[in-house]
Amino acid sequence: MGLRSFPSAMAAAGCLEALLLCGAPAIADQAWPKIEDDRQNLPDTSTSALFWQGDAQIVGFRNSELLGPTRKIAAGGQVLALPRAEVDLGDVTFSAEGVTMTVDEYIREKRVGGLLVVKDGKILYERYGLGNTPETRWVSFSVSKSVVAMLFGAALQDGYIKSVDEKVTDYLPRLKGSVYDQSSIRNLLQMASGVAWNEDYADPNSDVAQATYETLALYDYLADKPREAKPGEKFNYNTAETNLAGTLLRSAIGNNLSTYLSEKIWRPFGMEGDAVWNLTEPGGGEFGGCCINATLRDYARLGLFALNDGKLVDGTPMLAPGWMEESTQPSKGFAGYGYFWWLSESGAYEASGIFGQGIHMNPEHNVVIAIHSARHQASNDLDWALQDALYIALTDAVSQ
Repeated sequence: MGLRSFPSAMAAAGCLEALLLCGAPAIADQAWPKIEDDRQNLPDTSTSALFWQGDAQIVGFRNSELLGPTRKIAAGGQVLALPRAEVDLGDVTFSAEGVTMTVDEYIREKRVGGLLVVKDGKILYERYGLGNTPETRWVSFSVSKSVVAMLFGAALQDGYIKSVDEKVTDYLPRLKGSVYDQSSIRNLLQMASGVAWNEDYADPNSDVAQATYETLALYDYLADKPREAKPGEKFNYNTAETNLAGTLLRSAIGNNLSTYLSEKIWRPFGMEGDAVWNLTEPGGGEFGGCCINATLRDYARLGLFALNDGKLVDGTPMLAPGWMEESTQPSKGFAGYGYFWWLSESGAYEASGIFGQGIHMNPEHNVVIAIHSARHQASNDLDWALQDALYIALTDAVSQ
């Protein structure tokens, strides 16, 4: 997702059991594309996903593995249970920038594919829309950035990386002699390398739309970019540099990110299903800045892992000591951003992706909220303000 800031500060009752999906009602007041018909209705891949519209957008967001190269993130045999203690939150009301709506209205109007609220490890609210089910894998977009941040913590714990103050070119020598000689891993994680970049999703001529994301081509593209600020001083949201961070991490661990994620988090923490991660090219590396595809409940489990300080249920640490606390500290360039995590003044933090993807963590109230969406616009200030207000209202409603 692009630059955003946080605010400072489904009607399920009475549903017949026959309408429930594993206890999770679907919002069904519109004819959404049916999953069984998806293979016949895949979007045109010659058009960027940023510009898919209507049903094609929905079908594309839940079928990444049919549209391009992916690598499996394998789950294990032991699944972390999420007991149910459901409450009806469909009538919860919230407002932002003069717009007021209920949760039910938000799900319908903002094209929500799934919304899940977990408190104290229990599912309190779970709804699906757009034809999705609890088994639907959905593209994360930039939510993946925050997962990559946790994998950096794992690499530090395992000794593959000594310090986030090491230079980018220590691990990516191909970039020696470029502006990245001066930038550290910390600078990348805080979106503060100082290298010029335009992340305007609505502009087909922006860097984010024009850059070639194949690994070697991206090296060359970024190496030619000028410096616009001293490293660490200026926040500038840059998806390409998160892909660079993913490449750096692969170099450090000598492995691909999907396998490392499976071994460090997905299997041992008890994810329910296999996920897939989009690759920059066939047989290539994963997009460090995008595109893990997983179920809504497993996104919530990622949030629980983060809230548990990167430890397994039995207390085994998988990340470097204090990594989650360090990752969620305000950065010098922008107090609303840590290491690929968006921060709020309340102490809550989140992973966030364009078109309305998110995993929101509130440590004070031990709440995780996961959301899948297919909003009409990739990034819109009102949409983000409403999503933030939704998080706050839901957290307040379950924390009374």
